Amino acid sequence: MIDFKNIEYLKEGNPRQKEAFKALKKYKIFERLADYNPLLTGTIPIGIDLPESDLDVICSCSSLKSFEDFLIHEFQKEEQFQISISHQEKVGAVVCSFMIDAFEVEVFGQDKPTEHQNAYRHMLKEHQLLIKYGEKFRQKVIALKEGGLKTEPAFAKLLGLEGDPYQALLNVKV
Repeated sequence: MIDFKNIEYLKEGNPRQKEAFKALKKYKIFERLADYNPLLTGTIPIGIDLPESDLDVICSCSSLKSFEDFLIHEFQKEEQFQISISHQEKVGAVVCSFMIDAFEVEVFGQDKPTEHQNAYRHMLKEHQLLIKYGEKFRQKVIALKEGGLKTEPAFAKLLGLEGDPYQALLNVKV
């Protein structure tokens, strides 16, 4: 099993993962966010990304306002910088995005340990399912995503899950 808590695994990955590693290191993204326990989540770490997929970095912050101020101070000079506060999953969150090299980075922070945030939990479950069902399954997920489905609904469709695909995916036994 890959240690997704340390981005070093990207160095040995596919070409896009290697490029992501270089960009994250060049801009010191994880070093700059170190106080917020950052984790890379989403589709690039597990190799089901599309060309337009972004680098999703989740963070844990006790104060949304302080985290927002930190992100503005730290990243406002990056290309296409945007920041907002949202209320996903009944918990407030700061969402910040910007460009580094060929990648859009989306930093998501909420007052919840990163290992317990749904983005990380979904990615781990998806990784387990990709290992279990193999390359043909992975290609089907990518095809559904290319057809417009988001990642979790694509997995849910292939697995025949009913109801909210985000919650149903977390309940799958692997």
